[in-house]
Amino acid sequence: MQKTHEKSTGHSVATDLLLPNRALQWLLHRWFLITRAMTLGVRAMVLDSEDQVLLVEHAYTAGWHLPGGGVEIGETLEAALAKELREEAGVNLLGVANLHGVFLNERLGRRDHVAVFVVRDFDWNGSPPPTREIRAARFFPLDALPDGTSRATRSRLAEVLEDAPRSALW
Repeated sequence: MQKTHEKSTGHSVATDLLLPNRALQWLLHRWFLITRAMTLGVRAMVLDSEDQVLLVEHAYTAGWHLPGGGVEIGETLEAALAKELREEAGVNLLGVANLHGVFLNERLGRRDHVAVFVVRDFDWNGSPPPTREIRAARFFPLDALPDGTSRATRSRLAEVLEDAPRSALW
């Protein structure tokens, strides 16, 4: 119906019909954000010229992991990666980090994804002092990974360095 008949409130019939649709659209949009929102993180497989890998030991979770962290709103994956490497491990990217893959991290929920990059061109002046978040950052030979190296870290290393089949899961 076109906007031709006015009600006593001054609203047209057509406008009154649109209001429930706008409200429904608003509700559906909010529901989509709640049910479809996801979190995104980055991790770096930093490999030196001898294929030793840089791992970090977090203060808030057990084991050794690839350095990385969350991607903030408005931040690119590359910018997040560079920031996390500087903050967690004292690594400065010198060249391009190559995307290995994006993985679903079901341990943290059905919405968490991790983008893993391989980094070979970097500068590192040694492990930064421990912080509230990071206890240590060190390079390890692949045949001497520390006890507690996470399953996900071991899987990503095998995919990149041993041509193991790539999983979609973290």
